[in-house]
Amino acid sequence: MSIVPAAAQVLAVLRYLSRQAAPVPAAAISRDVGLPRSTTYHLLDTLAADGFVVHLPEERRYGLGLSAFELASGYERQAPFQRLARAPLASLVDRTGHNANLAVLHGREVIYVIEERAPGRPPLVSEVGVRLPAHLTASGRAVLALLPPAQVRAIFPDRSAFVQRHGAGPATLTALRALLTQARRRGYATEEGEVTPGFSSVAAPVLDHHAHPIAGVAVTFPDEAVDETERRRIAGHVAQTARELTRRVGGATPAPGIPSP
Repeated sequence: MSIVPAAAQVLAVLRYLSRQAAPVPAAAISRDVGLPRSTTYHLLDTLAADGFVVHLPEERRYGLGLSAFELASGYERQAPFQRLARAPLASLVDRTGHNANLAVLHGREVIYVIEERAPGRPPLVSEVGVRLPAHLTASGRAVLALLPPAQVRAIFPDRSAFVQRHGAGPATLTALRALLTQARRRGYATEEGEVTPGFSSVAAPVLDHHAHPIAGVAVTFPDEAVDETERRRIAGHVAQTARELTRRVGGATPAPGIPSP
């Protein structure tokens, strides 16, 4: 696939602005994006003319414009990520015979955005729109395991951040880090009765093009119905689905060590 240089430069500028906490000078954009200053000003003028960038002349800074907001709103309306994920999750349910879901990290919680229920399986707490403590869920741990340690520490600064549902789960940053280290080593995360007693989950991360985790794919099953061999088989299918979703969103290849079914 051929890349159009001008389009790549425009996207680089927009992506850079989207990561800033406030409008920035053109010189900073030029320096950090790696563009000649003249090119940067031409791109900014073009983007400003179409409303994707706003120029603040008094401050000599640039920020995202209304058209960028409309673009983000359109993304929310279309829910393309959910659309891309629904078929792979349905296939995951067929292959494992258990309920599957997709969750995204929001602060210290995960929000469930898709749930696919297996025939004959009871509904679970992980319905669409439900929020749960990220450190207790397999999906949350799968995502947290690939975040920088400093970011995890910022999310969980002290013991008060470690809420519990049934008296189980990590209560300190040290305990959480041990679970995240285990998840990285395995290539998938688990939880056992920490969300719902008698049920366990296995989850793997979906990555974007920077290899940053954007979601967790999970399967939940009753403990008495699944032995260790079957659990590993389910983990392989979950990891395979996470890889497929990573590919669908144009993400980076997951790190080695994630099992195959």
